[in-house]
Amino acid sequence: MLIRILSVGKIKEKFHQEAIEEYKKRLNGYVKLENIVVADESIPDKASLKEEEKIKQKEGERLLQKIKSQDFVLLLDIKGKEMDSVTFSSYIEQKMSNGISSFTFIIGGSLGVSEEVRQRANERISLSKMTFTHPFSKVILMEQLYRAFKIMHHETYHK
Repeated sequence: MLIRILSVGKIKEKFHQEAIEEYKKRLNGYVKLENIVVADESIPDKASLKEEEKIKQKEGERLLQKIKSQDFVLLLDIKGKEMDSVTFSSYIEQKMSNGISSFTFIIGGSLGVSEEVRQRANERISLSKMTFTHPFSKVILMEQLYRAFKIMHHETYHK
């Protein structure tokens, strides 16, 4: 089982980096995890809609270059499907039972993702109706993946 987390922009804060490394270690017992980061574009102050679309387009091209044709792609999107932890675990397990062995989760840039990335996604999921920074989104996603595999294996984890 391979899980790839594909995101835009480097994580700068040490506490985010440490949390990501911790969950990467924890997930290592269940899956092969790849963290892939593509460069983000600088956003000018008071960028026009046209400039914002160009930025999403450039970042989107970088994301799409990293996606393989056989990947099952899940886009993190505030308008995506919301699931509780148990449902998310069942969802991943059901997809695995149906032969999916490679998941790619996408965390877009601060402006979101291009329409091409949206179209490539097999499904869109939401971590919450709340808005989180991209580094926190990555940490939350990794924690929920870890929780999902603990649930799948009927192992205890803090509730």
